[in-house]
Amino acid sequence: MAQIVKPKTQRGKRAIEKKEPKILEDIKSAIIIRGGRTSEIVTDVLKNIYILKKPNAVMFQRKNILRPFEDQNSLEFFSQKNDASLFVFGSHSKKRPNNLVFGRFYDGHILDMAEFGVENYIPISGFKTEKCTSGTKPCLLFSGEIFDSDPEYKRIKSIFIDFWRGPLVESIRLQGLEHVLQFTAIDGKVLMRSYRVALKKSGLKTPRIELVEMGPSIDFLVRRTRLASNDLYKEACRQPKAAKIQKTKNVDHDVFGTKTGRIHMQSQDLDKLQTRKVKALKRTTQSSKDATKKAKRQKQAET
Repeated sequence: MAQIVKPKTQRGKRAIEKKEPKILEDIKSAIIIRGGRTSEIVTDVLKNIYILKKPNAVMFQRKNILRPFEDQNSLEFFSQKNDASLFVFGSHSKKRPNNLVFGRFYDGHILDMAEFGVENYIPISGFKTEKCTSGTKPCLLFSGEIFDSDPEYKRIKSIFIDFWRGPLVESIRLQGLEHVLQFTAIDGKVLMRSYRVALKKSGLKTPRIELVEMGPSIDFLVRRTRLASNDLYKEACRQPKAAKIQKTKNVDHDVFGTKTGRIHMQSQDLDKLQTRKVKALKRTTQSSKDATKKAKRQKQAET
């Protein structure tokens, strides 16, 4: 059995509470790791990924001799130490040149991994255009029917969404949409392109939008995958009941955002309604006689 160590200081207590499960998850951070042997291309790709992912990323400066598909203990240790749920591992060998492994963790263990080869790489510095602000939440675009038909590519799409989605937001303004990442699946490859959104004058209220490629530009050659079982994947995607938005009955919002409610009541007899006793509402003699006759008729009809 694992020994439970209680914190001795307030700082240690806050650190443990920060790592505890939450109803709403924090922004997922990633660790970027260089293998024991890497090429210049792999090192530059890792740096470019770190530029797009920061500040929610930690890049290791030292080389680490790891084999993610054979032994995951070191990766799981790095994940727990840095409180990261995503990782990118770069390596280079004769058998698998310019190799990248994208993966994610669940409950301290590796959930999914996908291995890619880097081809036709152009870094951010290769595009002499204006760059978007660091830490901007990107808009993700996926092209290719295989992303919806093939189970392996479905999981690869899920890994990329998990890696690049950034913080959760309820709404976004048009000027805040600055960065677009497009992934295109074709012929066993996933083409990644990065664009900056340029708003041009159109003569109307809504501006004309142009996409200016700002890099990096990478062709990922799909090599190997190690995916979790459907049951484990379903468990990892499960949300607590407290996080689900429960719809309140009989409460709506109109077009102006005003909250309106619907109240259900039984039919009310206005003749028996007790009102304030004032002379203006006092029944006249004739109305009293009519009410008495009406009540007698009803009684006779019932008998």
